[in-house]
Amino acid sequence: MTTLNNTGVSHTVFYLLGIPGLEDQHLWISVPYFISYVIALLGNSLLISIILTKRSLHEPMFLFLCMLAGADVVLSTSTVPQALAIFWFHAGEISLDRCITQFFCVYSTFISESGILLVMAFDRYIAICYPLRYTTILSNTLIGKIGATIFLRSFGTIFPIIFLLKRLTFCKSNVLMNTGCKHIVLARVSCDDIQVNIWYGFFVLMSTVALDIVLIFISYVLILRAVFRIPSHDARHKAFNTCGSHVCVIILFYGPAIFTTLTQRFGHHISPHIHVLLADVCNLAPPMLNPIIYGIKTKQIRDQMVHALCTKQK
Repeated sequence: MTTLNNTGVSHTVFYLLGIPGLEDQHLWISVPYFISYVIALLGNSLLISIILTKRSLHEPMFLFLCMLAGADVVLSTSTVPQALAIFWFHAGEISLDRCITQFFCVYSTFISESGILLVMAFDRYIAICYPLRYTTILSNTLIGKIGATIFLRSFGTIFPIIFLLKRLTFCKSNVLMNTGCKHIVLARVSCDDIQVNIWYGFFVLMSTVALDIVLIFISYVLILRAVFRIPSHDARHKAFNTCGSHVCVIILFYGPAIFTTLTQRFGHHISPHIHVLLADVCNLAPPMLNPIIYGIKTKQIRDQMVHALCTKQK
C-alpha cells in the first residue's frame, strides 16, 4: 500500500482505512451496520410498495413519504456496503472515479432528503391551514414538478464539486481514514490550494440544507399559529398528531448532521474514530428509523403494514 507520493504523480487509487484506531474491532462494529442496513432496506422497500400499490395512500403526504423512502434506500446503499466490505474483507481499495461517484451519490441524496423534508413541512402547512383546498393546491402535476425540482437542485449543486476535485493533484497520502469518500477528506490529500473547494462546500451547505432548516422552522411557526387558533381541543390534538411523525424525522435527520458538523469544526481534540462513527450515524439512523416512525405514528401506514405482514405469514 502506497502512503506517500514524492514524485508529483497524482494518485488514482486510494485506500479507505475504515474506523481509525478500531481496526481490530471492525468485525464487531460491522454487526450494527449490517442490521441497520437490512432494516433500512426492508422497511423502506415495504413502505414504497405499500404506498404505490394502495390507491387509498395516493395522497400528497404519502407520495412525499415515498420519495423520502426511496432517497433513504439510495443513501444507505451508497455507504453501508462499502463499509461492510472494509470490515469483512479489508477491501478498502477504491479508484478516484469510484470515490467521486460515491460521495456524489451520498451528498446529492442527502440534499434531496433535506428538500423532501422541507416539502413535507409545506404539505403539513397546507393540510392544516387550507384543508379544503389541500388536494387542489397539491395536485399530482405539482407534486411531480416538486420532485423533479428537488432532485435537479441536489444534482446541480453537487455536480461542480466533481470538477473541483478533478483539477487537484493528489500527491500526499492516498490512505483515507474513513469508511467512505468525503469531499473535504479527499481534497485535503492534494498538494494544491483547496480554498475554492472549502468555500464552495460552505456555499452548498448554506444554500441547501441550512436554507431548508430555516424554511422548515418558518413553516412550523405558521403551523403552530394556525393550530392554536383552532377552538376545538380535539381538532387541535389531531392537527398536532398529523405533524408528529414529520417532526420526529426532522430531528432524526438534522440532529446528528448538525452535531457531526460542529464536532468536525470545533472538536479537534476528539479522536478520529469518533468523527467517523458520528458521520456514519447520519447515514445509518434516518434510513433505518424513518419507516419505523411512520409505521408507528401513521395509522393508515400502520394498518397497511400489519396487513401486508400478516398476509405474508399465511
